[in-house]
Amino acid sequence: MSRSTRREFLQQSMFAAAAASAASAIPSVLHADDPQPKSAAERLGVAVVGVNGRGGDHIGAFTGRKDTEILYVVDPDEKVGNNRADQIYKKQGRRPQVVGDMRKAYEDKAVNIVSTATPNHWHALTAIWAMQAGKDVYVEKPVSHNVSEGRRIVQVARKYEQICQTGTQCRSMAGMREMMEYLHAGKIGAVKVARGLCYKRRGSIGARGKYEVPKEVDYDLWSGPAPILPLTRPKFHYDWHWQWPYGNGDLGNQGIHQMDLARWGLGVKTFAKSVLSYGGRFGYEDAGDTANTQIVVHDYGEQALVFEVRGLPTKPHRGAGVGVVFEGTEGSLVVTSYDAGAAYDKDGKEVKAFRGGGDHFANFIKAVRSRKHEDLHADIEEGHLSSALCHLGNISYRLGNLMTADDIKAKLRDTKCADNLVATFERFDEHLAENKVLLSKTPVQIGPVLAIDQETETFVDHAEADKMLTREYRAPYVVPAADKI
Repeated sequence: MSRSTRREFLQQSMFAAAAASAASAIPSVLHADDPQPKSAAERLGVAVVGVNGRGGDHIGAFTGRKDTEILYVVDPDEKVGNNRADQIYKKQGRRPQVVGDMRKAYEDKAVNIVSTATPNHWHALTAIWAMQAGKDVYVEKPVSHNVSEGRRIVQVARKYEQICQTGTQCRSMAGMREMMEYLHAGKIGAVKVARGLCYKRRGSIGARGKYEVPKEVDYDLWSGPAPILPLTRPKFHYDWHWQWPYGNGDLGNQGIHQMDLARWGLGVKTFAKSVLSYGGRFGYEDAGDTANTQIVVHDYGEQALVFEVRGLPTKPHRGAGVGVVFEGTEGSLVVTSYDAGAAYDKDGKEVKAFRGGGDHFANFIKAVRSRKHEDLHADIEEGHLSSALCHLGNISYRLGNLMTADDIKAKLRDTKCADNLVATFERFDEHLAENKVLLSKTPVQIGPVLAIDQETETFVDHAEADKMLTREYRAPYVVPAADKI
């Protein structure tokens, strides 16, 4: 089926899919107000790529619909792939094909949709190859492993006129959408600071060493764009999040959801003017590379987006552990979950509560049918911008040097920002002290303040930082340059 023929088919089978209230932040059930075609001829064929963790939710979403059928399970772990295929067979009555290499699934013209929850280092190439093959894509967060990759996905989506949804489900939650309308209407005055919170306990991932790759895993395919490196973590699956070749730390794992909400609330559609980050991996020594305690400051001039990662035990801030606090001139607004939060006046009295779920996958299918990326609640460009804010913070952090607390305070006093940076650092210091990490004895890694060219999405006069906007790719797993898409 040609792309034009396929598009005609999709337009002819258009239906209106509406987000519905759900108790869960990540719904995977079919709702009565999400009407779907009953004819098998109108079903959309799906390939789910990467099915060990979050991929299971993708499977639940598509097997829970009448108008989609999973035709392929793609995973370099043969055991995981076959276990998932058996589960799908019980739900949809037809066992999908199991392949290790996604390119085999992309060759099948019966596949209309690729839904991917691979490790981060595969997100961009999975989406790009799929759209070049004429498939629409649902790609998990962060949409990229580095800044450049995200912009490439946007360019491919526009060039090939494919639908590409980012997996930031909060964008489809009725509570969040109402809250953002309230915020953008000026109900808490001018918003000066959006404070993203990722207070999520993360323990040690085990000692760094030499471990055997599970025999059922095709390690060449799993590594893909990354170099083939010795396995240095005890747990093969999931713990790649905390190693730089594959993951982005909790800033790009849990934190991307709250980073996206913070940027959405500020109403900004570009990178900040500059970025600064500091932190460290405190409390234990293990196989992880990424910070478990980190502050990122994005300076937008009269506004600031400040992000706090705490992987050690911690108390909530303003009642939120994983959420966002918007600080306005006439009050504040606190996001406390994926679908709920409340607004407060200047005296701290609650004035309005927000709550309501939705179905992010249904929103994606609606746009697949309409062929309008504007119908998406989380179009790929939104995903790129929010993912990039995480990557930019990590770049500043990784370019940093160890400094004492007093020297850091002095540096922060001299750094202009809408946030009180010294007060934020003091809270960071107090939190670590509560976990018996004393900054009088333990230095902190603090990066440079990196100026950003918002139009070109590169750094200003910093060649070393610019190199970290992309990576060296291992052929043939190469994310194409802008002039080769």
